[in-house]
Amino acid sequence: MAGSDEHDPSAAKDRAEPGGTGRGGTGEGASEHEGARTGREALGERAAEAVGGAHDGPGSGDVPSDGRRERMPRWLPRALVLAFLLAAGYRFGVWAFHQLLGLLVDILIAFFGALAVEPAVDRMAARGVRRGVGTWVVFLVVLIVAGLFVAALGSLLVDQVTAMIHNLPRYVDDVIGWVNRTFRTDFSKGVLQRNVLHSDWLRGYLRSNAVNVLSLSSTVVGGLFQLLTVVLFTFYFAADGPRLRRTVCSALPPGRQAEVLRAWEIAVAKTGGYLYSRALMALVSAVAHGVLLVSLGVPYAAALAVWVGVVSQFVPTVGTYLAGGLPVLIALTRNPWDALWVLVFVIVYQQFENYLLQPRITARTVDVHPAIAFGSVIAGTALLGAVGALVAIPATATLQGFLGAYVRRYEVTDPRLEG
Repeated sequence: MAGSDEHDPSAAKDRAEPGGTGRGGTGEGASEHEGARTGREALGERAAEAVGGAHDGPGSGDVPSDGRRERMPRWLPRALVLAFLLAAGYRFGVWAFHQLLGLLVDILIAFFGALAVEPAVDRMAARGVRRGVGTWVVFLVVLIVAGLFVAALGSLLVDQVTAMIHNLPRYVDDVIGWVNRTFRTDFSKGVLQRNVLHSDWLRGYLRSNAVNVLSLSSTVVGGLFQLLTVVLFTFYFAADGPRLRRTVCSALPPGRQAEVLRAWEIAVAKTGGYLYSRALMALVSAVAHGVLLVSLGVPYAAALAVWVGVVSQFVPTVGTYLAGGLPVLIALTRNPWDALWVLVFVIVYQQFENYLLQPRITARTVDVHPAIAFGSVIAGTALLGAVGALVAIPATATLQGFLGAYVRRYEVTDPRLEG
């Protein structure tokens, strides 16, 4: 039997092939062999595609296996258009704000001016005077007071400039004589006058400043127009105050209307009260200093008294020193003892005002601490320049009134906090 197997080629073939049909394998083994070969070929193709895709890189234009290209999301065009509109709106808003900044500042000044004059207008309206007529009366009084102040200081300035021009030749002679005596020179007034008048420096200076005359005139015209704008807005805000409040409150629910009216009343009471108390203390200060200056025979006593009263009350912290310095200097030119008496009186009156007069006058309105007033003026100047310095203290007084009405205070019980 063994010999027959060795001579049978089909049996040897069956034994040589494990997946054959002989005794060495079955049909299932053949199919498994074919599946393994097919899997290896598929893995090889996928590796080749991966290598090829890595070499091609993104953007090679390959089309997905399903034959469709990816489309842009539907929200992307809308998002781009919305972003463009927002950017354009922001740029337009910034441009419009810068163009209207001057008008907004004028309206802010007019609003605080209306808050200041509205208590007087309300009193006249309660007595049967029309609000428009009452507003014009208040404006006329303010104009007269401002005119007197400007006229008093203007007369002082004009007289000083006139005296300087009149005494200028004598001043020049004194200076030339001192220079000749000190440095042993031989200058003469006529030679110096000819050299100065015919110098290139004077001609260049006059030529360069002649161009500034037009800009100065345009600045003056612009300032007058801005003043007129502020006056008109102030008049409308004060004369139509109740109508303006109704218009604002009509856009709010009833609960909010009461809060807005309360805030408005606090702003009117505190701002107007602060300014009126300052004006009363300025009047008392001007009268007291005027009596002293007249008794001492100091020149320009009335103008200096008005200067001391206004500057010491409406310029915070440093106003007292600025106000008292000018009459001391004017008195010093006449008699040093008069200047000493003026200085002593300014110091004594300041103490009287701080400890006796001011607490009684500001007890019913609002008193702003000097440090807070000084800080508010600095902040207002940094934000809006001279206009910010003008409205800083009224705005601070209004804010202090809001805090006093809406912020609850508690009694201090710790003895370490007393004093």
